[in-house]
Amino acid sequence: MPHTLVGLYVHVVFSTKNRAPWITTEIERGLYPFVGSVVRRLDCVLLASNGTADHSHLLLSLVATANIAALVREVKKSSSRWIKESFSSATEFGWQDGYGAFSVSESNLDRVRSYIARQKEHHARQSFEDEYRSLARKHRLAFDERFLFG
Repeated sequence: MPHTLVGLYVHVVFSTKNRAPWITTEIERGLYPFVGSVVRRLDCVLLASNGTADHSHLLLSLVATANIAALVREVKKSSSRWIKESFSSATEFGWQDGYGAFSVSESNLDRVRSYIARQKEHHARQSFEDEYRSLARKHRLAFDERFLFG
């Protein structure tokens, strides 16, 4: 087979360290375009992004050679550095150590895009912790509550 065809879509979720409310409107304005540039540099595509003051959601289209752990590590490392260098009030900023990565089928891309776009409304009713547990359960991922938010 001469060509490799890949249709891999992933919904990635990660929070700020200790879920501190670091992501202000001012930071958010530049954060997601910056994340998009990091993702493009890794030959992937950022299809949607949004979040709240304490966490971020990304919808990614991955290339065949993508390593999700390396991609998320680079996004978090680069964006953390960008935030600290761009905002003098955020020198203590950091992302949590872990992340959630949830597969998305082509048929559900629009639903996940819409879900990501409505994050601020959604979190007026549900905490990040409850949302994260719900995503893990929906994808039938086993987790130990003691280590989920460490």
